[in-house]
Amino acid sequence: MKIVNFLRSVLHLLFMAITVIPWALAVMVAAPFMNSTKVYWMCARWLKLAVDGGTVILGIKNKVIGFENLPVGDKAPAVLLVKHQSLWETFCMAALMPHPLAFVFKKELLKVPFFGWAMARMDMIHIDRADGARAFIKVVQQGQRLLDQGTWVIMFPEGTRIERGQKGNYKSGGTRLAIRTGAPVIPIAVTSAKCWPKKAFIKTPGTVEFSIGKPISSEGREPDELMKEVEDWIEAEMHRLDPAAYVPPRATP
Repeated sequence: MKIVNFLRSVLHLLFMAITVIPWALAVMVAAPFMNSTKVYWMCARWLKLAVDGGTVILGIKNKVIGFENLPVGDKAPAVLLVKHQSLWETFCMAALMPHPLAFVFKKELLKVPFFGWAMARMDMIHIDRADGARAFIKVVQQGQRLLDQGTWVIMFPEGTRIERGQKGNYKSGGTRLAIRTGAPVIPIAVTSAKCWPKKAFIKTPGTVEFSIGKPISSEGREPDELMKEVEDWIEAEMHRLDPAAYVPPRATP
């Protein structure tokens, strides 16, 4: 079975590499003649292709819980705060969400051949972490503009991919943005590490759950206190969705 999963993983990687090159080139050629929303959906179609390829080649399926909790309306704002375990949810969120998404990411990713070049044509929020406080000012300014036009901002509050069954340090950047812009936050739990573990090349078939929590108002809240509520909901939901990952180790005699 490990050999089969290894071969599947190689095939999916080749599938993404082969398809991203012509897609990225097409985006770079078409982008000057399209508005930002059309550019986004053109890129999102490749992400959906990568996800569909993962379902067919890797045997990874998605199950979405709480879709009804998403805000309704073309211009309804939202800041999505998502558990981060693997690359899978990065692709899936764009493939699953009904609104354009703006990821907050470090600008170095724009240098990745083809993938990063296409991302540079999208209306996202790329920051230089060396800018410190100025970076957050940029996030707020661009975030407000994007939210006003109906684009949802997505952030991974733990900042990096986290091992299955583990909890990272939840940072308050997402809740600070929500409070400054007046947008509600949407907590989302994801169990992708069951199939696509952190930094693992070999993926395994299975079902990844995306559990979308109810919107939490940011009005009158403090960033750390609001983030604690988000953290508590996500981590409790992770325990519910993937209890096998949180079994305490047996005490040694």
